[in-house]
Amino acid sequence: GQMNVLLAEAGVPYDWVLEMEEINPEMEDTDVCIVIGANDITNSSAEEDPDSPIAGMPVMQVWKAKKTFFMKRSMAGGYADIENPVFFKETTEMLLGDAKQKTDELARKVKELLAE
Repeated sequence: GQMNVLLAEAGVPYDWVLEMEEINPEMEDTDVCIVIGANDITNSSAEEDPDSPIAGMPVMQVWKAKKTFFMKRSMAGGYADIENPVFFKETTEMLLGDAKQKTDELARKVKELLAE
């Protein structure tokens, strides 16, 4: 959908893009999941809370990865304007601020570590 168009415009090859039903079964075997700017689509309350306004909505199960990093400007809710419990899980780290800057910082650190 819309995200595929944005990824194509950013030059991401289509064969790198997986659909939600393709990636969710892989999450439990995933060491690190990096989420940039997403909120509702990663909100575990859609599956865990039958009273949630987004109950039953298909979501990416990022909380099942061994470690999840969120890059967001703030802890604010997404379009549904509800709190995302994944932000508070033990396996989640929040990198608040400008996603471009945070991505550049993270890439630089990874390159430094790989060069050692």
